[in-house]
Amino acid sequence: MTDTDPNTIPAANAQAVLEYLAKAVVEDPDAVQIEVEEGRRGLSLNVHVGPGDMGRVIGKRGRVAQSIRTVVRAAAVRDGVSVDVEFVD
Repeated sequence: MTDTDPNTIPAANAQAVLEYLAKAVVEDPDAVQIEVEEGRRGLSLNVHVGPGDMGRVIGKRGRVAQSIRTVVRAAAVRDGVSVDVEFVD
């Protein structure tokens, strides 16, 4: 497969890792949705969680969110892309 193949998923490893981590943290894993947007600085992965789970994903002083971002960025290196993770209400 090449990068121009329309059937490829952008940042597949990063998306899979993000989905796994987000579902492991929240109470309602079925409500986790990840939306991919392309921007000037690379891909933006927007995480939507169920009501009441945003605090769990962000954690005290944002430590859980920062840890998730760090791990997902490391996984994105395998995809050869730069990603930014945003937690959206």
